[in-house]
Amino acid sequence: MQALRTAATGMAAQQLNVEVISNNIANMNTVGFKKQRAEFQDLLYQTLEQAGAQSSDQGTIVPTGVQVGAGVKAGSVYRISTQGSMTATANSLDLAIDGRGYFQVLLPSGETGYTRAGNFSVNDQGQVVTQDGYQVQPAITIPADALQITISKSGQVQVTQPGTPTPNVVGTLELSTFVNEGGLSAQGSNLFKETAASGAPTNSTPGVDGVGELLQGYTEASNVDAVTEITSLIVAQRAYEMNSKVISTADNMLGVANQIKS
Repeated sequence: MQALRTAATGMAAQQLNVEVISNNIANMNTVGFKKQRAEFQDLLYQTLEQAGAQSSDQGTIVPTGVQVGAGVKAGSVYRISTQGSMTATANSLDLAIDGRGYFQVLLPSGETGYTRAGNFSVNDQGQVVTQDGYQVQPAITIPADALQITISKSGQVQVTQPGTPTPNVVGTLELSTFVNEGGLSAQGSNLFKETAASGAPTNSTPGVDGVGELLQGYTEASNVDAVTEITSLIVAQRAYEMNSKVISTADNMLGVANQIKS
């Protein structure tokens, strides 16, 4: 009975849906996290009677035909890039992007990663790094005797040092934008890599040509909405239960057929 296999694809699809939702909920407090959504597509159809086929010698045609679907499959799991709320931290090395763009990070492999998480620190050499110690690009080095760090909305990093009333510029941060942000490949640890789907990055000064500005002393919160996720979780659970009910019903129908005596 085809209904058994069709309902099984529905259960598998809803299991994936729950896994995506659970990942969103688990990352509700992850800095710069972007929620995901699972999208589904129907499977191939079995055509029992072709629409438009001739049904008589007089040229009449079948208006609709008969097609039976084979179930559902995962089409994609896409990332929603809406901006999260800004959280004040009062930490001079915490940065939030107000608008489009990603920070550039030098990975141990020599490749460039991209992130929205701007909760940065300095390492033992004074370099501005991520929480995993990966160096932010372009490289910024904070002097050991820096009294104050000021980062402008356009990414210019200035430090105030003893005996120098005028702040010194130690570097300028850039942001990368992509034609298709949803095409970026998530690597974990709040990092992404470019792919053929995302397109090559365009590096720009913050606040120029539609690129977001930097907010010092803030971090971007996750864009996960708890109420929406819980509602989606309930819907997915009910859909899973209904598909399991279809399997039970199909099994009962097969049981009835097996009990027929000649």
